[in-house]
Amino acid sequence: MSLLDTRVPAVLLRIDRNPFHHGTLGAVRSLGRAGVEVHVVADSAGSPVARSRFAHQMHPPPPPGASAREIAAVLLRVATRIARPAVLIPMDDASAIAVSRMRDDLTPPYLLPAGPGALPERVADKAELAAVCASAGIPHPVTVVPDSPAQAADAATRLGLPVVAKWSRPWLVPDGSGLRSTVLVKSAWQARQLYLRTEEAGSPLLLQAHLPPGPDRDWFFHGYADRSSVVRAGGPGRKQRAWPRGAGLTAVGCWTPNPQVRALAERLTRELGYRGIFDLDFRRCGTSGRYHLLDFNPRPGAQFRLFTDTSGVDVVRALHLDLTQRPVPEGSPRTGRVFVVENYAPLATLRSARHGRELAWYASDDPAPGRAMWTLWCRHVSHRLRQRLSAATTAPAPTRVVRQAAAPNPTDDERASSC
Repeated sequence: MSLLDTRVPAVLLRIDRNPFHHGTLGAVRSLGRAGVEVHVVADSAGSPVARSRFAHQMHPPPPPGASAREIAAVLLRVATRIARPAVLIPMDDASAIAVSRMRDDLTPPYLLPAGPGALPERVADKAELAAVCASAGIPHPVTVVPDSPAQAADAATRLGLPVVAKWSRPWLVPDGSGLRSTVLVKSAWQARQLYLRTEEAGSPLLLQAHLPPGPDRDWFFHGYADRSSVVRAGGPGRKQRAWPRGAGLTAVGCWTPNPQVRALAERLTRELGYRGIFDLDFRRCGTSGRYHLLDFNPRPGAQFRLFTDTSGVDVVRALHLDLTQRPVPEGSPRTGRVFVVENYAPLATLRSARHGRELAWYASDDPAPGRAMWTLWCRHVSHRLRQRLSAATTAPAPTRVVRQAAAPNPTDDERASSC
């Protein structure tokens, strides 16, 4: 007998058109293995997810740049085809925000956590998150939101180069713009140039004091906050390898006990009254030892399957259980378990994992997505190599570079406030 109510299907929504989003495949497998009928509203063109035997049906996603109302219209058409209430799970920030805005229109066809409607948008906004942390007493890097190119250059210098530059609402950054949601800025001139692209990015630029990476400094916490805002399932994990290196997604992660990170996650969700799945990113300051919250994602993290406890529950299953009025079993943590994304850390798949390992793409009971991923990944890598070779052969002759003087060090007060 299944732990979950298999009479209630699940609908996964992903607006981001990244074919290498392994978190979507993880959710398809988690629910499908439990006997739940899984529908996926996402771009299926070449996506390995479409090859999974646990995906009941793929549905066309909303067009790029669709409004929340347009997204809701797509979801309601899917609900009509399914013809019974379904658990809706947004898989990226843009989806989570659209669903929270249109919650009244999407219920009762969909089962959703009941919480403050504007909260997912507030915590996903990088500038708003700084204010949220300040009010809740959660450590957060010193953040400045400049309102002119000159202020951007000045803030970068005052914070102490290098600084972290982020777009407040990264889901609005247009595809093909060449802009990245987060970048390490190494000069005041670079900060000024980024600010000049604010209109193109679609949201304000913010600059943050840089907390240097290092061994055991990058952590994450995945959880599900139930109808009482009590954190169920999930746990703290340590990022062992990132892609890109130092500031990217988790390529290798390990379920590692950390009472401080857990306490911060539980305190924040409780004070906000947050309900639903969440994914938090922390970095420990090497000077003070405090854990600073870097990101609050109001949806499943891509590596959520790392946190599958001894009862077989992860955050996606906890959501389905709770919304279908079933108890969430209290399993024991499987600490030491490792999660590996094969295309970003292929050598890590060869190392022994004494406490168990979850691969992002390969699964013995569902091998087709793994094969499709490698085919797609090889094409992606060869395309990038051709682009670089083409750029190298057409590059103009090098010009003399005048080095910029080093920025002054931050004051003692600024250095203390950033940790």
